[in-house]
Amino acid sequence: MTAINITEAAQDYLLGLLKKQDKEGVGIRVFIENPGTPQAETCIAYCQPGEQQEGDRALALKDFTAWIDAVSEPFLEDALVDYAADRMGGQLTIKAPNAKVPMIDEDSPLSEQIHYYLQTEINPNLASHGGQVALIEVVEDGIAVLRFGGGCQGCGMVDMTLKDGVERTLKERIPQLKGVRDVTDHSNRENAYY
Repeated sequence: MTAINITEAAQDYLLGLLKKQDKEGVGIRVFIENPGTPQAETCIAYCQPGEQQEGDRALALKDFTAWIDAVSEPFLEDALVDYAADRMGGQLTIKAPNAKVPMIDEDSPLSEQIHYYLQTEINPNLASHGGQVALIEVVEDGIAVLRFGGGCQGCGMVDMTLKDGVERTLKERIPQLKGVRDVTDHSNRENAYY
């Protein structure tokens, strides 16, 4: 179970915000966007009754419930949510020292490994052309189905990018990956880089 510490000052502050919601039973949801990558961002959002996601863990606090996202939970180990009052009113801070720490190894599911390398190595390179690539699914004994977007969608160089860039990098990092397949509709050339 994750040791996330939501201080009493933070709970009081969050409770004040929750009381302004016109609905009974509203809590918060704590999650990390892009966990385990350099782009990781720790987030807190309102969580209406029934909005929690499958696998979320309920953390019963003094006056409300904090739902901890299942995928983010390992990355929230040793996280601290605090509130400090100051002359301007105050500030809620979230410190999650493990948010950007990769938690994959050769035993991690293939989809997690692919997602990690897409976020940490491939997409930062594609971003220079306004593009990105996302994993749709893993099929047929280790084939990654990918979709390009941004400047990569409709780009005349996408085949070279796919084989010489994305596939080569992923296969070097993940030996059990057999190949990649692009399912992007490249007929839309509106934002294409080339």
